[in-house]
Amino acid sequence: MLAARTGVAGSQISEDNTKLRKQSGFSTTGKSPKKASENGKDSSLSPSGQSQLRARQLAVLREVEMNWYLKLCDLSSELTTAHTTGMPHRNLGKSGLRVSCLGLGTWVTFGGQISDEVAERLMTIAYESGVNLFDTAEVYAAGKAEVILGSIIKKKGWRRSSLVITTKLYWGGKAETERGLSRKHIIEEIVRAMTHVINQGMAMYWGTSRWSAMEIMEAYSVARQFNMIPPVCEQAEYHLFQREKVEVQLPELYHKIGVGAMTWSPLACGIISGKYGNGVPESSRASLKCYQWLKERIVSEEGRKQQNKLKDLSPIAERLGCTLPQLAVAWCLRNEGVSSVLLGSSTPEQLIENLGAIQVLPKMTSHVVNEIDNILRNKPYSKKDYRS
Repeated sequence: MLAARTGVAGSQISEDNTKLRKQSGFSTTGKSPKKASENGKDSSLSPSGQSQLRARQLAVLREVEMNWYLKLCDLSSELTTAHTTGMPHRNLGKSGLRVSCLGLGTWVTFGGQISDEVAERLMTIAYESGVNLFDTAEVYAAGKAEVILGSIIKKKGWRRSSLVITTKLYWGGKAETERGLSRKHIIEEIVRAMTHVINQGMAMYWGTSRWSAMEIMEAYSVARQFNMIPPVCEQAEYHLFQREKVEVQLPELYHKIGVGAMTWSPLACGIISGKYGNGVPESSRASLKCYQWLKERIVSEEGRKQQNKLKDLSPIAERLGCTLPQLAVAWCLRNEGVSSVLLGSSTPEQLIENLGAIQVLPKMTSHVVNEIDNILRNKPYSKKDYRS
């Protein structure tokens, strides 16, 4: 976290600030620089054009500020994790917390589907690829996932300050007092409890998972009314076949109260991986008894339609030089409202493939996105444009 600096060094940086801002065309007032047209009148931008311009300005400003800081500390940008790994980082909502745009989830895998050795291998690959966000929950593998995650971090000796660990509360133990969001389970009622947890230093931020927009707004209102800490993000399912919440509801929350989106299941529980194109393989997750619901979804009429759409998307992936899973993950990342996409992998090969989506992201042009939309035909409609 950066703080305001004063003194001689701060004055020198301030002078450089003015020069660099002039060179980059920035205005400290936050207004977009005006461009005179040939007839002498100011040209105007559409809401989407203004949004893109603002995004470019913020990106340049962030780069300039980082260069000042590195210069002040006699460091080089070549030493930063983002530079050495190529992993982009984004702010979590409108908070100052920077998270890798791809994170590693532990649902089903850690403490269940994979061994501890494979879990360590997955975390190592992710960490060395620039991932700093690792997600878990108290209910995953009855608490084993959290233990395995912590044990690996301790064993590897990674600096805790370099990691962002997220966990979730609700389904805990079997007793009535070990689950839910009551005072007994997490000290006090939700917003007050989260504020207490943060004030006690047990967490730095808090967010929600699978909450409705109305519930999130209510939590924010309660926090502001009683001078407590509001949530900064919502964990939501988001993939090619699940778009409404992330593309319509959450943008409004982001622009109104700064809540960002951390999304999960970019491959729709494996449906988009391509493994179910010809039925349900015996070794797949959908073949397990506890995932009967997934099997039913795949073999349903809607599931067959989805598989046909995936076949139509394959030529686009081939043209971009990537796999279908990489295209699907990059498609999620092309949404600037998404702070981070959580990956769930059971093998090192799967994780390496999914991390390769970073290389596909620059190829996700508006033309490619429109091609995908024309095949999916499920783009949600919003009456409001919150990009402006």
